[in-house]
Amino acid sequence: MKRVAKVNPSEFIRQVRAETAKVVWPTSRETIMTVVMVVIMTTILALFFFGIDSAFSAIVKGLLGLVS
Repeated sequence: MKRVAKVNPSEFIRQVRAETAKVVWPTSRETIMTVVMVVIMTTILALFFFGIDSAFSAIVKGLLGLVS
């Protein structure tokens, strides 16, 4: 069994602050660009899957129409 080092709460908070200081946060411009790209890609994928679903639906209805 692996043992975990015991750290008191104040030492833990000091370590968390030290690690948080190393984080490079994105700028507001980078965040906005990322949001715009996510919205664009989500829209493209939604349209793609809508088209595929519509095509398969038409194929299935056509095949079921042959049976009737």
